[in-house]
Amino acid sequence: MKKITRIVNGRVIDPANRRDESADLWIANGQITTAQVGEATETIDASGLVVAPGLIDIHVHLREPGQSHKETIASGTRAAAAGGFTTIVAMPNTTPPADSAATITWIKEKAAREACVNVLCTGAISKGLKGEELAPFGSLFQAGVVALTDDGHCIQNHEIMRRAVEYARMFGLTVMDHCQDYSIVGDGIMHEGEWSLRLGLPGWPRAGEEMIVARNIMLAELCDSPIHCQHISSSGSVRLIREARARGVKISGEVCAHHIALTDATLAAFDTNFKMNPPLRTQEDIDAIIKGIADGTLTILCSDHAPHASYEKEVEIDHAPFGITGLETQFAIFHDVLVHQREAIDLPRLIALFTSEPAALLKLDRGTLGIGAPADIVLIDPRLDWTFDKDQSASLSKNTPFHGHNWRGRAVRTIVRGETVWSLPT
Repeated sequence: MKKITRIVNGRVIDPANRRDESADLWIANGQITTAQVGEATETIDASGLVVAPGLIDIHVHLREPGQSHKETIASGTRAAAAGGFTTIVAMPNTTPPADSAATITWIKEKAAREACVNVLCTGAISKGLKGEELAPFGSLFQAGVVALTDDGHCIQNHEIMRRAVEYARMFGLTVMDHCQDYSIVGDGIMHEGEWSLRLGLPGWPRAGEEMIVARNIMLAELCDSPIHCQHISSSGSVRLIREARARGVKISGEVCAHHIALTDATLAAFDTNFKMNPPLRTQEDIDAIIKGIADGTLTILCSDHAPHASYEKEVEIDHAPFGITGLETQFAIFHDVLVHQREAIDLPRLIALFTSEPAALLKLDRGTLGIGAPADIVLIDPRLDWTFDKDQSASLSKNTPFHGHNWRGRAVRTIVRGETVWSLPT
Protein backbone atom coordinates (compact mmCIF):
# COMPACT_ATOMS: atom_id res chain seq x y z
CA MET A 1 0.00 0.00 0.00
CA LYS A 2 1.26 3.43 -0.94
CA LYS A 3 2.29 5.45 2.10
CA ILE A 4 0.70 8.88 2.38
CA THR A 5 1.79 11.15 5.21
CA ARG A 6 -0.06 14.23 6.40
CA ILE A 7 1.60 16.82 8.64
CA VAL A 8 -1.11 18.81 10.41
CA ASN A 9 -1.47 21.93 12.56
CA GLY A 10 2.00 23.33 11.81
CA ARG A 11 3.25 26.73 10.68
CA VAL A 12 4.57 26.05 7.18
CA ILE A 13 7.53 28.28 6.27
CA ASP A 14 8.83 27.78 2.74
CA PRO A 15 10.96 30.79 1.68
CA ALA A 16 11.52 29.43 -1.84
CA ASN A 17 7.79 29.80 -2.47
CA ARG A 18 7.29 32.84 -0.20
CA ARG A 19 5.02 30.82 2.00
CA ASP A 20 4.38 31.39 5.70
CA GLU A 21 1.00 30.11 6.85
CA SER A 22 -0.83 27.63 9.03
CA ALA A 23 -1.46 24.68 6.75
CA ASP A 24 -1.23 20.93 6.34
CA LEU A 25 1.50 19.29 4.29
CA TRP A 26 1.05 16.07 2.32
CA ILE A 27 3.70 13.53 1.31
CA ALA A 28 3.37 10.61 -1.09
CA ASN A 29 6.07 8.46 -2.69
CA GLY A 30 8.75 10.52 -0.99
CA GLN A 31 7.58 13.78 -2.57
CA ILE A 32 5.57 16.81 -1.54
CA THR A 33 2.12 16.42 -3.00
CA THR A 34 -1.42 17.77 -2.86
CA ALA A 35 -4.21 16.59 -0.59
CA GLN A 36 -6.05 14.86 -3.44
CA VAL A 37 -3.85 11.75 -3.54
CA GLY A 38 -5.88 9.75 -1.03
CA GLU A 39 -6.32 9.05 2.66
CA ALA A 40 -3.32 9.55 4.95
CA THR A 41 -1.71 6.37 6.28
CA GLU A 42 0.36 8.41 8.77
CA THR A 43 -0.50 11.68 10.49
CA ILE A 44 2.09 13.85 12.23
CA ASP A 45 0.77 16.49 14.60
CA ALA A 46 2.94 19.61 14.32
CA SER A 47 1.00 21.76 16.78
CA GLY A 48 3.25 24.58 18.01
CA LEU A 49 5.95 23.63 15.50
CA VAL A 50 7.38 25.12 12.33
CA VAL A 51 7.33 22.88 9.25
CA ALA A 52 10.15 23.86 6.91
CA PRO A 53 12.23 22.44 4.08
CA GLY A 54 15.04 20.22 5.36
CA LEU A 55 18.03 22.39 6.18
CA ILE A 56 21.12 22.45 3.94
CA ASP A 57 24.71 22.76 5.17
CA ILE A 58 27.21 23.42 2.39
CA HIS A 59 30.31 23.17 4.58
CA VAL A 60 30.80 19.81 6.35
CA HIS A 61 33.85 17.62 6.93
CA LEU A 62 32.79 13.96 6.94
CA ARG A 63 36.42 12.75 7.12
CA GLU A 64 35.93 9.68 4.92
CA PRO A 65 37.86 8.29 3.17
CA GLY A 66 40.93 7.91 5.33
CA GLN A 67 40.08 9.59 8.64
CA SER A 68 37.30 7.44 10.05
CA HIS A 69 38.75 7.73 13.57
CA LYS A 70 37.37 11.31 13.52
CA GLU A 71 34.04 10.78 11.77
CA THR A 72 32.33 8.49 9.30
CA ILE A 73 29.70 9.16 6.70
CA ALA A 74 27.25 7.19 8.86
CA SER A 75 27.99 9.06 12.10
CA GLY A 76 28.29 12.46 10.45
CA THR A 77 24.93 12.14 8.74
CA ARG A 78 23.30 11.04 12.00
CA ALA A 79 24.62 14.23 13.56
CA ALA A 80 23.26 16.20 10.61
CA ALA A 81 19.82 14.66 11.03
CA ALA A 82 19.88 15.50 14.75
CA GLY A 83 20.52 19.11 13.79
CA GLY A 84 17.62 19.26 11.31
CA PHE A 85 19.77 18.92 8.18
CA THR A 86 18.61 16.77 5.30
CA THR A 87 21.34 17.75 2.82
CA ILE A 88 25.02 18.29 3.56
CA VAL A 89 27.93 19.11 1.26
CA ALA A 90 31.17 17.29 2.03
CA MET A 91 34.54 19.01 1.82
CA PRO A 92 37.38 17.41 -0.16
CA ASN A 93 40.22 17.42 2.42
CA THR A 94 40.03 13.68 2.99
CA THR A 95 42.77 11.05 2.69
CA PRO A 96 43.26 10.85 -0.24
CA PRO A 97 41.83 14.25 -1.17
CA ALA A 98 38.69 14.27 -3.29
CA ASP A 99 40.55 15.43 -6.39
CA SER A 100 39.57 12.57 -8.71
CA ALA A 101 36.41 10.97 -10.03
CA ALA A 102 37.39 7.72 -8.30
CA THR A 103 37.34 9.29 -4.84
CA ILE A 104 34.07 11.12 -5.52
CA THR A 105 32.50 7.86 -6.70
CA TRP A 106 33.71 6.06 -3.56
CA ILE A 107 32.16 8.73 -1.31
CA LYS A 108 28.86 8.69 -3.19
CA GLU A 109 28.60 4.91 -3.13
CA LYS A 110 29.37 4.75 0.59
CA ALA A 111 26.86 7.50 1.28
CA ALA A 112 24.21 5.61 -0.70
CA ARG A 113 24.74 2.62 1.61
CA GLU A 114 25.24 4.32 4.97
CA ALA A 115 24.02 7.93 5.02
CA CYS A 116 20.68 8.83 6.54
CA VAL A 117 20.59 12.25 4.83
CA ASN A 118 21.59 13.45 1.36
CA VAL A 119 25.36 13.75 0.91
CA LEU A 120 26.67 15.91 -1.92
CA CYS A 121 30.33 16.20 -2.82
CA THR A 122 32.72 19.01 -3.59
CA GLY A 123 35.80 18.38 -5.65
CA ALA A 124 39.23 19.82 -4.98
CA ILE A 125 40.38 22.82 -6.98
CA SER A 126 43.97 21.62 -7.07
CA LYS A 127 45.59 18.21 -7.16
CA GLY A 128 46.40 17.02 -3.69
CA LEU A 129 45.09 20.36 -2.32
CA LYS A 130 48.60 21.69 -2.96
CA GLY A 131 47.58 24.79 -4.91
CA GLU A 132 50.00 24.04 -7.71
CA GLU A 133 48.10 22.22 -10.48
CA LEU A 134 44.39 22.21 -11.24
CA ALA A 135 42.41 19.07 -10.58
CA PRO A 136 40.51 17.53 -13.53
CA PHE A 137 37.31 19.57 -13.29
CA GLY A 138 35.68 17.79 -16.25
CA SER A 139 35.84 14.34 -14.70
CA LEU A 140 34.89 15.73 -11.28
CA PHE A 141 31.83 17.32 -12.86
CA GLN A 142 30.93 14.06 -14.58
CA ALA A 143 31.30 12.30 -11.22
CA GLY A 144 28.68 14.65 -9.76
CA VAL A 145 30.41 17.31 -7.66
CA VAL A 146 28.29 20.37 -6.87
CA ALA A 147 31.15 22.83 -6.27
CA LEU A 148 34.93 23.12 -6.14
CA THR A 149 37.07 24.09 -3.15
CA ASP A 150 40.42 23.43 -1.52
CA ASP A 151 38.84 24.06 1.89
CA GLY A 152 41.36 23.75 4.68
CA HIS A 153 43.85 25.17 2.19
CA CYS A 154 43.91 28.32 0.09
CA ILE A 155 45.43 28.72 -3.36
CA GLN A 156 48.06 31.43 -3.03
CA ASN A 157 48.91 31.79 -6.73
CA HIS A 158 46.42 34.25 -8.21
CA GLU A 159 46.95 33.05 -11.78
CA ILE A 160 46.08 29.48 -10.82
CA MET A 161 42.99 30.73 -9.01
CA ARG A 162 41.96 32.77 -12.04
CA ARG A 163 42.24 29.74 -14.31
CA ALA A 164 40.29 27.69 -11.79
CA VAL A 165 37.40 30.15 -11.87
CA GLU A 166 37.42 30.30 -15.67
CA TYR A 167 37.58 26.51 -15.96
CA ALA A 168 34.81 26.03 -13.40
CA ARG A 169 32.58 28.44 -15.33
CA MET A 170 32.63 26.01 -18.30
CA PHE A 171 30.79 23.48 -16.12
CA GLY A 172 28.55 25.92 -14.25
CA LEU A 173 30.31 25.13 -10.95
CA THR A 174 30.78 27.61 -8.12
CA VAL A 175 34.27 27.96 -6.69
CA MET A 176 34.33 28.15 -2.88
CA ASP A 177 37.43 29.49 -1.18
CA HIS A 178 39.01 29.20 2.25
CA CYS A 179 40.37 32.74 2.52
CA GLN A 180 43.82 32.74 4.11
CA ASP A 181 46.97 34.52 3.00
CA TYR A 182 49.73 32.26 4.29
CA SER A 183 52.43 34.91 4.11
CA ILE A 184 50.76 37.20 6.65
CA VAL A 185 49.04 34.55 8.78
CA GLY A 186 52.25 32.56 9.27
CA ASP A 187 51.94 30.28 12.30
CA GLY A 188 49.06 32.25 13.83
CA ILE A 189 46.63 30.19 15.90
CA MET A 190 44.24 32.84 17.27
CA HIS A 191 43.03 36.34 16.41
CA GLU A 192 45.83 38.89 16.49
CA GLY A 193 44.88 41.44 19.12
CA GLU A 194 44.68 42.09 22.83
CA TRP A 195 44.15 38.46 23.82
CA SER A 196 46.89 37.01 21.65
CA LEU A 197 49.25 39.52 23.28
CA ARG A 198 48.03 38.65 26.76
CA LEU A 199 48.30 34.91 26.19
CA GLY A 200 51.58 35.01 24.27
CA LEU A 201 50.09 33.09 21.33
CA PRO A 202 50.89 33.72 17.65
CA GLY A 203 48.32 36.03 16.05
CA TRP A 204 46.17 35.46 12.94
CA PRO A 205 45.31 39.00 11.75
CA ARG A 206 42.09 40.00 10.02
CA ALA A 207 44.14 41.07 7.01
CA GLY A 208 45.09 37.44 6.42
CA GLU A 209 41.46 36.80 5.48
CA GLU A 210 40.65 40.16 3.93
CA MET A 211 43.49 40.04 1.40
CA ILE A 212 42.13 36.84 -0.13
CA VAL A 213 38.54 38.10 0.01
CA ALA A 214 39.70 41.16 -1.95
CA ARG A 215 41.54 38.88 -4.41
CA ASN A 216 38.41 36.82 -4.92
CA ILE A 217 36.29 39.90 -5.52
CA MET A 218 38.67 41.07 -8.24
CA LEU A 219 38.76 37.63 -9.87
CA ALA A 220 34.97 37.22 -9.72
CA GLU A 221 34.66 40.58 -11.44
CA LEU A 222 37.38 39.81 -13.99
CA CYS A 223 35.99 36.37 -14.86
CA ASP A 224 32.31 37.31 -14.44
CA SER A 225 31.86 34.08 -12.52
CA PRO A 226 30.80 33.37 -8.92
CA ILE A 227 33.23 32.87 -6.06
CA HIS A 228 31.95 31.97 -2.62
CA CYS A 229 34.03 33.00 0.42
CA GLN A 230 33.88 30.40 3.16
CA HIS A 231 33.56 31.00 6.94
CA ILE A 232 33.81 34.79 7.02
CA SER A 233 35.14 35.99 10.38
CA SER A 234 36.34 39.57 9.86
CA SER A 235 34.52 42.89 9.88
CA GLY A 236 36.71 44.02 6.99
CA SER A 237 35.65 41.02 4.89
CA VAL A 238 32.01 41.93 5.44
CA ARG A 239 32.68 45.48 4.26
CA LEU A 240 34.53 44.30 1.14
CA ILE A 241 31.79 41.83 0.18
CA ARG A 242 29.04 44.41 0.78
CA GLU A 243 30.72 46.97 -1.48
CA ALA A 244 31.37 44.39 -4.22
CA ARG A 245 27.84 43.01 -4.21
CA ALA A 246 26.51 46.55 -4.51
CA ARG A 247 28.47 46.77 -7.79
CA GLY A 248 26.96 43.51 -9.00
CA VAL A 249 30.05 41.36 -8.49
CA LYS A 250 29.24 37.63 -8.20
CA ILE A 251 30.73 37.24 -4.75
CA SER A 252 29.09 35.68 -1.71
CA GLY A 253 29.98 34.76 1.83
CA GLU A 254 28.96 32.36 4.56
CA VAL A 255 28.97 32.51 8.35
CA CYS A 256 29.60 29.76 10.93
CA ALA A 257 27.73 29.75 14.24
CA HIS A 258 30.86 29.98 16.38
CA HIS A 259 31.84 33.25 14.71
CA ILE A 260 28.76 35.01 16.10
CA ALA A 261 28.59 33.23 19.46
CA LEU A 262 32.17 33.40 20.80
CA THR A 263 35.05 35.87 20.96
CA ASP A 264 38.80 35.41 21.14
CA ALA A 265 38.65 36.01 24.90
CA THR A 266 37.39 32.43 25.28
CA LEU A 267 40.91 31.15 24.58
CA ALA A 268 42.09 32.51 27.93
CA ALA A 269 41.85 29.00 29.40
CA PHE A 270 43.97 27.57 26.54
CA ASP A 271 41.11 25.17 25.74
CA THR A 272 41.83 23.68 22.31
CA ASN A 273 38.09 23.33 21.62
CA PHE A 274 38.10 27.09 21.00
CA LYS A 275 40.86 26.84 18.38
CA MET A 276 39.53 27.11 14.85
CA ASN A 277 40.47 28.47 11.44
CA PRO A 278 39.66 31.26 10.80
CA PRO A 279 39.89 32.10 14.49
CA LEU A 280 37.35 33.54 16.87
CA ARG A 281 37.63 37.32 16.72
CA THR A 282 36.22 40.29 18.65
CA GLN A 283 32.79 41.63 19.51
CA GLU A 284 33.35 44.26 16.82
CA ASP A 285 33.64 41.50 14.23
CA ILE A 286 30.57 39.72 15.58
CA ASP A 287 28.52 42.91 15.33
CA ALA A 288 29.70 43.49 11.74
CA ILE A 289 28.90 39.91 10.75
CA ILE A 290 25.41 40.08 12.24
CA LYS A 291 24.81 43.37 10.42
CA GLY A 292 26.00 41.68 7.23
CA ILE A 293 23.52 38.85 7.72
CA ALA A 294 20.72 41.33 8.44
CA ASP A 295 21.33 43.49 5.35
CA GLY A 296 21.82 40.59 2.94
CA THR A 297 25.57 40.86 2.49
CA LEU A 298 26.15 37.36 3.90
CA THR A 299 23.62 34.89 2.55
CA ILE A 300 24.63 31.43 3.76
CA LEU A 301 24.80 29.92 7.24
CA CYS A 302 26.78 26.75 7.87
CA SER A 303 28.70 24.74 10.46
CA ASP A 304 32.20 24.01 9.13
CA HIS A 305 31.67 20.78 11.09
CA ALA A 306 35.27 19.66 11.70
CA PRO A 307 35.46 16.62 13.98
CA HIS A 308 38.73 15.54 15.61
CA ALA A 309 39.44 12.60 17.91
CA SER A 310 39.87 13.52 21.57
CA TYR A 311 43.56 12.60 21.68
CA GLU A 312 44.23 14.99 18.80
CA LYS A 313 42.80 17.93 20.75
CA GLU A 314 44.28 16.92 24.13
CA VAL A 315 47.68 18.48 23.42
CA GLU A 316 49.27 21.91 23.80
CA ILE A 317 47.21 24.55 22.02
CA ASP A 318 50.04 25.27 19.55
CA HIS A 319 49.95 21.66 18.33
CA ALA A 320 46.21 20.97 18.38
CA PRO A 321 44.35 20.85 15.04
CA PHE A 322 41.94 23.62 14.13
CA GLY A 323 38.22 22.94 14.14
CA ILE A 324 35.10 22.03 16.09
CA THR A 325 31.94 20.00 15.55
CA GLY A 326 28.79 21.95 14.78
CA LEU A 327 26.04 20.08 12.96
CA GLU A 328 23.89 19.54 16.05
CA THR A 329 24.27 23.01 17.56
CA GLN A 330 24.38 25.48 14.70
CA PHE A 331 20.66 25.98 14.05
CA ALA A 332 19.99 26.58 17.75
CA ILE A 333 22.87 29.06 18.03
CA PHE A 334 21.86 31.03 14.96
CA HIS A 335 18.21 31.04 16.03
CA ASP A 336 18.98 32.08 19.58
CA VAL A 337 21.47 34.81 18.65
CA LEU A 338 20.00 36.20 15.42
CA VAL A 339 16.26 35.83 16.00
CA HIS A 340 15.79 35.69 19.77
CA GLN A 341 18.59 37.76 21.33
CA ARG A 342 19.61 40.29 18.67
CA GLU A 343 16.38 40.35 16.63
CA ALA A 344 18.54 40.89 13.54
CA ILE A 345 16.35 38.76 11.27
CA ASP A 346 13.06 36.90 11.57
CA LEU A 347 12.49 33.15 11.51
CA PRO A 348 11.49 32.93 7.82
CA ARG A 349 14.73 34.68 6.82
CA LEU A 350 16.75 32.38 9.07
CA ILE A 351 15.20 29.37 7.34
CA ALA A 352 15.93 30.91 3.93
CA LEU A 353 19.61 31.21 4.86
CA PHE A 354 19.60 27.45 5.49
CA THR A 355 17.44 26.39 2.52
CA SER A 356 16.64 28.51 -0.53
CA GLU A 357 19.87 30.53 -0.39
CA PRO A 358 22.34 27.60 -0.38
CA ALA A 359 20.16 25.76 -2.91
CA ALA A 360 20.35 28.75 -5.25
CA LEU A 361 24.11 29.14 -4.83
CA LEU A 362 24.85 25.53 -5.75
CA LYS A 363 21.87 24.98 -8.08
CA LEU A 364 20.35 22.23 -5.92
CA ASP A 365 16.85 20.77 -6.29
CA ARG A 366 16.41 21.03 -2.51
CA GLY A 367 15.38 23.60 0.04
CA THR A 368 11.73 23.86 -1.03
CA LEU A 369 8.32 22.46 -0.13
CA GLY A 370 6.97 22.98 -3.64
CA ILE A 371 4.71 20.32 -5.14
CA GLY A 372 6.83 17.50 -6.56
CA ALA A 373 9.91 18.40 -4.55
CA PRO A 374 11.67 15.71 -2.51
CA ALA A 375 9.96 15.38 0.86
CA ASP A 376 12.96 16.55 2.88
CA ILE A 377 11.40 18.31 5.86
CA VAL A 378 12.33 19.54 9.31
CA LEU A 379 9.99 20.22 12.22
CA ILE A 380 11.30 22.96 14.49
CA ASP A 381 10.22 24.04 17.96
CA PRO A 382 11.31 27.71 18.12
CA ARG A 383 10.42 28.03 21.81
CA LEU A 384 12.21 24.96 23.10
CA ASP A 385 14.93 25.73 25.66
CA TRP A 386 17.56 23.01 25.82
CA THR A 387 21.12 22.27 26.86
CA PHE A 388 23.67 20.68 24.55
CA ASP A 389 25.40 17.60 25.98
CA LYS A 390 28.38 16.50 23.92
CA ASP A 391 28.19 13.02 25.43
CA GLN A 392 24.82 12.58 23.74
CA SER A 393 26.15 13.73 20.38
CA ALA A 394 25.76 11.48 17.35
CA SER A 395 29.18 12.54 16.08
CA LEU A 396 32.15 10.28 16.76
CA SER A 397 34.13 13.31 17.96
CA LYS A 398 33.29 15.58 20.88
CA ASN A 399 35.48 18.60 20.13
CA THR A 400 32.92 21.29 20.84
CA PRO A 401 33.12 24.51 22.85
CA PHE A 402 29.36 24.42 23.43
CA HIS A 403 29.04 21.56 25.91
CA GLY A 404 26.61 22.62 28.63
CA HIS A 405 25.44 25.74 26.79
CA ASN A 406 21.73 26.59 26.77
CA TRP A 407 19.94 27.59 23.58
CA ARG A 408 16.41 28.38 22.48
CA GLY A 409 14.98 26.59 19.45
CA ARG A 410 15.89 23.29 17.83
CA ALA A 411 14.82 20.69 15.31
CA VAL A 412 12.59 18.01 16.83
CA ARG A 413 12.02 15.81 13.77
CA THR A 414 13.91 15.30 10.51
CA ILE A 415 12.32 13.68 7.47
CA VAL A 416 14.22 12.57 4.35
CA ARG A 417 12.30 11.46 1.24
CA GLY A 418 9.18 11.11 3.35
CA GLU A 419 10.72 8.92 6.07
CA THR A 420 11.58 10.08 9.59
CA VAL A 421 15.34 9.64 10.08
CA TRP A 422 15.57 11.33 13.48
CA SER A 423 13.23 12.63 16.15
CA LEU A 424 13.88 14.19 19.54
CA PRO A 425 13.64 11.54 22.26
CA THR A 426 10.70 12.10 24.60
